[in-house]
Amino acid sequence: MARDRGVRRGGAGRDDWAARIAALDGPHGPDPGGRSGKAPLTVRRIMDTAFELVEAEGHEALTMRRVAAALDTGPASLYAHVRDKADLDELLLGAVCARVSVPEADAARWEEQLLDVCRSLRDEYLRYPGISRVALAAAPNSLDALRLSEGMLTILLTGGVAPRPAAWAIDAVFLYVSAYCFEMSLRHSPEAGADQRVLDREALVERYRVLPADTFPSTVAHARELTSGEEHERFEFTLRTLLRGLDARP
Repeated sequence: MARDRGVRRGGAGRDDWAARIAALDGPHGPDPGGRSGKAPLTVRRIMDTAFELVEAEGHEALTMRRVAAALDTGPASLYAHVRDKADLDELLLGAVCARVSVPEADAARWEEQLLDVCRSLRDEYLRYPGISRVALAAAPNSLDALRLSEGMLTILLTGGVAPRPAAWAIDAVFLYVSAYCFEMSLRHSPEAGADQRVLDREALVERYRVLPADTFPSTVAHARELTSGEEHERFEFTLRTLLRGLDARP
């Protein structure tokens, strides 16, 4: 991921502008001669620090100021390497996607292969709570995210799914994985315990059961089923149901 920023952003003009912003730090900025003994500021160090912050406190806690403070520098110094918060988010999302392996497509195992990719992506998203929100809002600019899309599309096509439903299924899968992980991050955030809208399972069952049975007969009768599911059972159910609805022909 430590690619040349000038090439990545399409020209030296933006790099020059970022360097001018970094210079505003004056004596508080990084020591170009290395006399301070600090490790040089790089995109890799910025990303690693951002990942540590997100893993510990969630994506909502991530700001350029927090990252700069953790690196013992001023926020303006970061702009010589990362254009802005949106740029940092894009880099983090790309790094997360880069960690997900895509197998060589096998027509006999296409469904399980696709599920394995989704499971791996889910686990990476959950490691960094809330980062899946970036995926929900991001345009497909990351080559690492596009590599996943390419791999998943190839798996479906190899399995015999026609191009159009395969393309739409990939979109639906990405949306579901991202939304599932974002909801999980909300449920397990520190604020969730104080939020009356977030209920544990037993509280939710009780809420359903006290509903008037003549108005909500099915909900009252099946409160347990509505709240059932351990670990990632619902995740597996939803994706398998989606994939089995595809017309895959050898």
